Amino acid sequence: MPDNSFSQFVRRTFARREATLMVLLVVLLVPITVRSPQFLSPKNISTILNDMAILVIVAIGQFYVILSNGIDLSVGSVIAFTGMACGMINESFPQVPVGLLLLVGMGIGAGLGLVNGVLVAYGKIPPIITTLGTMSIFRGMTFLLSKGTWVTAHEMTDSYIALPRTTFLGISYLLWIALFVIVLFYYFSRNTRTGREIYAIGGNPTAAKFVGVSESRIRLVVFLISGTLCGLAGSLWTARYASAVNEMATGFEMQAVAACVLGGVNFSGGAGGIIGVALGTLFLGVVTNALPVIYLSVFWQTFVQGLIVLMALALNTISDQRKTRKLLEQRRG
Repeated sequence: MPDNSFSQFVRRTFARREATLMVLLVVLLVPITVRSPQFLSPKNISTILNDMAILVIVAIGQFYVILSNGIDLSVGSVIAFTGMACGMINESFPQVPVGLLLLVGMGIGAGLGLVNGVLVAYGKIPPIITTLGTMSIFRGMTFLLSKGTWVTAHEMTDSYIALPRTTFLGISYLLWIALFVIVLFYYFSRNTRTGREIYAIGGNPTAAKFVGVSESRIRLVVFLISGTLCGLAGSLWTARYASAVNEMATGFEMQAVAACVLGGVNFSGGAGGIIGVALGTLFLGVVTNALPVIYLSVFWQTFVQGLIVLMALALNTISDQRKTRKLLEQRRG
């Protein structure tokens, strides 16, 4: 390959957010591993991957909402309500199979997502206003459902608590579920008409309408996806942490947005990918896990996440401006 062609290949490769994140991960891991060689031990890697499994499920749901030029601020509250509901069902009806309990959580989440979708798609309320309101409503519903009480580990069945910890081929069921979600929605976004229509609505809604894409239907679909995945995450959250508390997943929407932005998802919609979101989640997982290693208090976690989001947004803005300038230059030429 000629030098010029090779340099173009390198530029195109590192222009992709996925490649950039991989490089940043390697750069980040070097000093952390030097300081603490146990950081890359199989046990710690397993901990990081299991910690990020629930987040990547939620982040994929958030990805579709952002892709359509929206945002879902209610994801933490949906997780809390579905997690509490699943915990209470498991306590009151221990004979219910764990698999069915996950489906119940997904169904409840889908119902809450449908509420958001209807308000946005047909009520014509901006997504940020809609989900800001339902965030408080769903959290309040969680307190009403539980009457202020918790469901603790000794009140749950052993099979439910064991689900995220059980392994197959050395990988936990929790991680297998996350991998299944990644593969499923990667296929959905790349190979289905609805997946392509979500990109179209986020990228250019006027043009999408001219070719017959229903904006209301797409708005409904993305919030339905987000709600369903948050419902699954809620049922898994309760099992993983062996408790259902009213305050669970508070602020989780920030982490989901951070994973999307880090993964190169355009906040204006129309650009981004599932692999980028998964890598963004992994990057956050490494950063969070590394804070104690470099002797930073866990209270810095929110600050670091906010800083990462701002930096990623700035990079996205600069990248978009460069692309716009190049396009204008090409047209003039």
